[in-house]
Amino acid sequence: MSNQFDKYWIIIMAILLACLVSGGVILAIKLNNQRPVEISLTSTKPPGYQLEVFIDGAVANPGFYPAKQDDTLADLIRAAGLTPDANPGQLKLYIPKADAMSQQQAQKVSLNRAEAWLLEALPGIGLGKAQAIVDYRSKHGRFNRIEDVLKVSGISKSILNNIRNLITVEE
Repeated sequence: MSNQFDKYWIIIMAILLACLVSGGVILAIKLNNQRPVEISLTSTKPPGYQLEVFIDGAVANPGFYPAKQDDTLADLIRAAGLTPDANPGQLKLYIPKADAMSQQQAQKVSLNRAEAWLLEALPGIGLGKAQAIVDYRSKHGRFNRIEDVLKVSGISKSILNNIRNLITVEE
């Protein structure tokens, strides 16, 4: 019986070895036929958002302030210049709807409050004219009408006409 078992044992091992070799060949053929898929990722900026917050009340410069993704309310309030004696109850924040923002007028620069760096941003007003406006305001007091800016040395009617829609005398 041992002879007969050895005979079948060799046949069984030969069949198992043949199955293993043929399975390996079939697997190699299938894997060889599949081509790798190349995936290309482009670096794009994440979609940004535009948000403006209107800050009013106990701040030095009330108006619209653009908010970036990483900004906090504290950052925006600091940008508006929180007054030292501010009462938090006086602070007003307003985030207008997108359609309301498109109907809002651009924020005007106050001749009675703006610093020289802000006045310098107006078209036709350089550093010298901006400083002249600040000096005139310090010496003669507040501007009562927009046309009063013509009293400042270096400001002509053509410059006034260019900035008329961008300035105000309101506080």
